[in-house]
Amino acid sequence: MEQAKKMVKIAYDALADKKGEDIRVIEIGGVSVIADYFIIVNGNNVSHVQALVDAAEEALGLAGFTPKAIEGVHNTSWVLMDYTDLIIHVFSKEDRIFYDLERVWRDGKDVDPQEWQEESYGD
Repeated sequence: MEQAKKMVKIAYDALADKKGEDIRVIEIGGVSVIADYFIIVNGNNVSHVQALVDAAEEALGLAGFTPKAIEGVHNTSWVLMDYTDLIIHVFSKEDRIFYDLERVWRDGKDVDPQEWQEESYGD
């Protein structure tokens, strides 16, 4: 779980640096076995979505984390980045509203970024 929190912190910071919109972190480990955390974020256009994906992938890669899979890169209205313990969903605004993952995963726990931003995970 500590490794997952470290990945969340790295990805969140990278997405925030690129001005990702409405970044949400949801702890889903208690309600699903697919991952410990989701990060859901949207960009305001195709280029912004791609920049968010690139920033998260680069930051996590520099920290030694490689994705198990990245799906949707050619479509750029919803890109799913699977890091096993962390799944990052980068949406266009329209697709985020349409798929409404926050509602689908409402049984998960919203994580206040301040809770873990102040902690150190071996940086």
